[in-house]
Amino acid sequence: MGAEQQARVLVTGGAGFIGRRLVAALLKLGAGVTVADKQQPSQPGIRSVVGDLRDPSVAAQAVSPGTDVIVHLAAVTSVLRSLEDPVGTYQTNVDVTATLLELARTQGVGTFILASTNAVVGDVGQAVITEQHPTRPLTPYGGTKAAGEMLLSCYSAAYGIAGSALRFSNVYGPGMEAKDSFVPRLMRAARDGHGVQVYGDGTQIRDLVHVDDVVAGILLAWRTGYRGPLILGAGESVTVNDIILAARAVTGAPIPVETVPAKPGEMPAVIVDISAARALGYEPAHDLKSGLATVWPEFAPPAAADGKAAQ
Repeated sequence: MGAEQQARVLVTGGAGFIGRRLVAALLKLGAGVTVADKQQPSQPGIRSVVGDLRDPSVAAQAVSPGTDVIVHLAAVTSVLRSLEDPVGTYQTNVDVTATLLELARTQGVGTFILASTNAVVGDVGQAVITEQHPTRPLTPYGGTKAAGEMLLSCYSAAYGIAGSALRFSNVYGPGMEAKDSFVPRLMRAARDGHGVQVYGDGTQIRDLVHVDDVVAGILLAWRTGYRGPLILGAGESVTVNDIILAARAVTGAPIPVETVPAKPGEMPAVIVDISAARALGYEPAHDLKSGLATVWPEFAPPAAADGKAAQ
């Protein structure tokens, strides 16, 4: 069964989009799971700590004695929200990370996996982003994630914690109904018969990675004891226009486009190199079309979903 069987794992943000898929995978592997989140998780068979991790008593309750692994997903993840509230973003993304790392040190937690982002490197133009790029973030979101990586690095070096900073590209997949990122906006537009807004001309380049591939990458980082930053993406560069075309193909809807000016912090290109993850055994299972096909059934009217399934 591997390292996961009988291991005690804390997943912060475990009631969220990525967290729910990770918790399900951990339970299937036989791990004992604690979820710390502001909302009550829906899955049975887990220990839950409901509250704000900025409260030291909540964090202390979450990192119980005997915890083997912390997967820290809880964060402010919106670039726009970070621009509007940089102080709150710092408190959630940096202070909480520091608190959890100190608890990991004092409680003897062996592994700490941090959800990070390629936004830590800022705008590198059309260059391919690797783990060796210097961190030059453009927004409070990117800056706070870079700060979290630095804290993780020093705790790993000074106290022997196996610390991995996993830099996710744009994560999508089932369970996004409540989110407001581009993929669920496309799905809602297809379902409701309206269009989507696109910043600029839609030629911005992105890497969209399926949530199940991210979960596989998290488990791989843990199993291998990987330390340092690691990029987890699809390894497939697509434009915003490509994403729209794929969504039209999967949903059968026209999805009209309205172009609007780009917002601050918008990077023209995110092209990532996933060769370091591949060297560990990581291999994305989904391309864009197959991945979007796993998202559409949660949004589609029943007749549309059934029709697509029958094709």
